[in-house]
Amino acid sequence: MTELVKLRRSKKHRERARQAAQSRAAQRDEVVVDRALSAKSARRGFLKGLGVASATAAAVGTTGCDDGDWDKFFQSHYKEMNAAEKAKVFERIQKEQKKTYGTDVQLHDPPPLDGVRFAFAISLSRCNGNRRCVTACQEENNQGGDPTIAYIKVLEVDAGSLLPEHGDLYFDDETVPQPGKVYMPVQCNQCDNPPCTKACPVEATWQEKDGIVVVDYDWCIGCRYCMAACPYEARHFNFTEPKLNPATMNTQQGYLSNRPRPKGVVEKCHFCLHRTRNGHYPACLEACPTGARKFGNILDETSEVATVLREKRVFVLKEELNTIPHVFYFFE
Repeated sequence: MTELVKLRRSKKHRERARQAAQSRAAQRDEVVVDRALSAKSARRGFLKGLGVASATAAAVGTTGCDDGDWDKFFQSHYKEMNAAEKAKVFERIQKEQKKTYGTDVQLHDPPPLDGVRFAFAISLSRCNGNRRCVTACQEENNQGGDPTIAYIKVLEVDAGSLLPEHGDLYFDDETVPQPGKVYMPVQCNQCDNPPCTKACPVEATWQEKDGIVVVDYDWCIGCRYCMAACPYEARHFNFTEPKLNPATMNTQQGYLSNRPRPKGVVEKCHFCLHRTRNGHYPACLEACPTGARKFGNILDETSEVATVLREKRVFVLKEELNTIPHVFYFFE
């Protein structure tokens, strides 16, 4: 057998082995997702046929899991829980954080407001790329590091182009602004036609009546279908347990917003709903030194954001996708 024939056969063998490995990996992924979907979607029906106490006792007896883990697994969907059930869940979460961080937290559940559709309007004439909005967002929302997660990314783009896919995410914010550059903050657009919610197989993410798209971290199975569906790259997967400093963590938390997220779930911007539904501005707006951010209820004609939409020429990102974003950009 010639060396050339041996080489060709060796290459074919490696290629077949690679394809077989890819096939096995894909099959394993499908099994993992199918099992997760089956477990999540079946547990409500399971609880209707059995009592929570008896089901948990039987499960603990066979697996050795502690009660807190099973309480979380058998938790009803947030949208279906009554006030008493939510209070029990909040008590469990507060105890978990006390155990983990040694800190007392206040967990709230501010409901969406009637007659409100929240939106952002961002002046690209005023934004100078200082990234203080990013830092304020991370501090307010208990975003852990390693790897660092940031709901807001600021892009440096050439003046006149405004194409985010050509923007520089890693510019030096110590030397901004640069001549001939425009700075564009990008985050969840809280779309009226959000593709992410349609992609979720277990209804762990949905849009509330004030327009905010939320995630139930206890219901999310981490399949990341929503991340693939989002055209703004605004969703982030939590690969590790959050590393938070108890001395600096934000103890005023919302169940659907800034409570620490567990490993293996997707998270995103939620317009600081624990603040905005209580009459306060988002943390990123308050931190902006140039006044580039406007936030409010676009259904209120007297609000700043409604005034911008009425008096300025505004645009949105990827309008052609018909997601109907509610983060607007304008020049002054």
